[in-house]
Amino acid sequence: MSVYTNITLHELEEFLGNYSLGALLNHEGINAGIENTNYFVTTENGKFVLTIFEEVGFDTLPYYLNFMAHLSDHGMPTAHPIADLHGGYVRVLKDKPAAIVRRLEGQNVLAPNTKHCAAVGHALAQIHILGDSFSGVLPNPRGVAWAERTTGRIFHKLSAEDRQLLEHEIQMRKQPLSADIPQGVVHADLFRDNVMFKRHALTGIIDFYYACNDYLLYDLAVTVNDWCSRDGGDLDPALQAALIEGYRMERTFHPQEFEIWGYMLRAAALRFWLSRLHDQIYPKDGEITHIKDPDVFKRILQSRIRHTPELDS
Repeated sequence: MSVYTNITLHELEEFLGNYSLGALLNHEGINAGIENTNYFVTTENGKFVLTIFEEVGFDTLPYYLNFMAHLSDHGMPTAHPIADLHGGYVRVLKDKPAAIVRRLEGQNVLAPNTKHCAAVGHALAQIHILGDSFSGVLPNPRGVAWAERTTGRIFHKLSAEDRQLLEHEIQMRKQPLSADIPQGVVHADLFRDNVMFKRHALTGIIDFYYACNDYLLYDLAVTVNDWCSRDGGDLDPALQAALIEGYRMERTFHPQEFEIWGYMLRAAALRFWLSRLHDQIYPKDGEITHIKDPDVFKRILQSRIRHTPELDS
C-alpha cells in the first residue's frame, strides 16, 4: 500500500459523489505495501480505504472484490467492498480502476506469539473452506511462468551466487505435482501487515489483490514463511506448530500434502524473493513508496533448502 497516483481534494470529493458515504472529512496516503495506491478516507458515514490499482486490470479486479464480499458475507473479518450508486464495486479514478472498502479495526502484530499464529492458521483454513462456494476462477498470475519471466529480466543484474540459487530453485519449481493435491481460492499474501488484531483476537484480514486459484498448501506455506520465521530465516518450531494446528482444526490435510511441504515452503519463499528483487532493481516512481528487503526471503529460502520441519511438527 503506497502512493503512486496523487489525487486532489476536488478529485476525491467528485469521486465520492458516486457513493452514499456522506461528506469527506479527512484523507491521507498510506505508506505500506508496494503494489497499489492507497488512501485512508474518513467521511460522515465512517472510515474507509480507497485503492487505486496501478497494475490490476478491470478484467481481474471483480474476482478479488467479489471474493472479499463473499468472505465478509459469510462472517469472515474481511473488508467488504462498498458498492457505488449503481451497485458496482469498481470505478475509474485518474484513468485507473479504483475501489473503496470498509476500514477494519485493529493493529498489525509484527512480533507474533503462538496465540496470534494459531488464530491466523484458523482463519486461513476458513478462507480455504469458504472458497469452495465461490464461483470465480483466476489461475495464479505469479506462478512458474511469471517466475521464469522475472528471473530473465533481473538475471544479468544479480551476483553469481544469486544467479546460481535462482536457476536451481526455478528448476525445482518446475517439477510436476499430482492433480490430487487440494486446490482452491487462496489469499497468497497473508503476511503480518495484512492481518489486524486486538490483543489476541483477530479482527481483520485485508489486501486480497493477490488472491487466485492455486494449491491450498502453497497458501499455508506463504503464511508460515512470514509469520513463523526468525530474523535469520529459520522457522520457529513453536510458532509453526501453533499456526499449523490452528489450520488443521478446520481442514484436514491430504496425505500427499505432507510429502510436498518442503517444496511449497521453497516455492513460496522464491516467489517473494523474486518480486522483491524485481522491485528493488526496477523501482516504481511515487510520492510515498515502500520497497521491502529481498534478502529477508533469500535467507528464508536458503534456510528451507537446508532444513524443513515436518508439516505436523
